[in-house]
Amino acid sequence: MKLCFTAQGATLESPTEDRFGRAPYFIIVESEDGSFDAIRNPYADGGGGVGPKAAQVLIANNVKALVSGQVGGNAKEVLAAAGIAMYTFRAGGTVKDALDQFTKNTLARSG
Repeated sequence: MKLCFTAQGATLESPTEDRFGRAPYFIIVESEDGSFDAIRNPYADGGGGVGPKAAQVLIANNVKALVSGQVGGNAKEVLAAAGIAMYTFRAGGTVKDALDQFTKNTLARSG
């Protein structure tokens, strides 16, 4: 299953980013084997309405779950309609920390 983590950088050691639509990177991890891709968010510096546009990036990459700090209402609607589960991580750690918590099933579901 593909998981997406919002991040400030392009590695698993990068700090997580609380803002979904404004996250500089989406780290997409394949839960089966731990491989990952870093995708630069093309909407991070855009005007209004970046959340739903960013959600389309996840949909296009067949993501099944998102781990982020906060997701705006419009983005939540798009993600929910696409069947993408949403989880909250706000510990201020790294993507690896968030992945560990997801794996241990300790994150709160947010959508």
